[in-house]
Amino acid sequence: MSTERLDFAESLARKAGELGLEYFRKLDTLTITRKGHQDLVTEADRNVETLIREELAKSYPDDGILGEEHGMEEGTSGYTWVTDPIDGTANFVAGIPQWCVIIACVHQGQVIVGVIHDPVSGETFKAAAGHGAFLNDKPIKSSDSESLANGSVGVGFNGRTAVTDAVNVVGALVSKGGVFFRNASGGLMLAYAAAGRLIGYVESHMNAWDCLAGMLITREAGGQVMEQDINHALYHGARVVVGAPGVFADLTEIAESSFSPLEAA
Repeated sequence: MSTERLDFAESLARKAGELGLEYFRKLDTLTITRKGHQDLVTEADRNVETLIREELAKSYPDDGILGEEHGMEEGTSGYTWVTDPIDGTANFVAGIPQWCVIIACVHQGQVIVGVIHDPVSGETFKAAAGHGAFLNDKPIKSSDSESLANGSVGVGFNGRTAVTDAVNVVGALVSKGGVFFRNASGGLMLAYAAAGRLIGYVESHMNAWDCLAGMLITREAGGQVMEQDINHALYHGARVVVGAPGVFADLTEIAESSFSPLEAA
């Protein structure tokens, strides 16, 4: 069942990516709205999510859908699709080709499908629970690095938690001989960690639509992932730490010492 849904999600992510690319190629015509600090939304975000929702409603009418732009639509099947139509909107509107379409599916508190599709590069990172992780149908695995001094760590930043969270992580990472990486798309950075391009990724808080797919893909690629209550994360987001097995303990220690406590939700 999960592989059937994975095939569907991959096809849908590619279709959504094509629509996103159409908007990306005509940025000068886009209407852009500011939702908050460093938080933008465009008609492309809304229309790509509408496309995803319409396709899901046709193929899986009883499933729930949670998306960044249109919120939660509860279902009756026990399955919930979670989507970010364009992760990396700030990049998108600036003409930086680092953005992606994210689609995940959750069932009974477990993420069973994850797809992160980069339409500009033509790369699709994907996984179904228990079936491994792939990039364009080629198996991927997390980095074999055993030292923070060997490889780069993605560091996320958001406007919902203390500014010092990301600053502290960067300081701790550099002090241990590490290098930080940031491209303003948490989804892509998680995908890069899964594929071994980065040795890990940390962020004090991510929304479900940004992180669930990437956490599954990383786990299926052999990486380690901070445990989450997925049902809680659907509504309240999550603290995210993923990494190669050889550096995961170090990354967890950095996160615990750098991040301010999450408020009880």
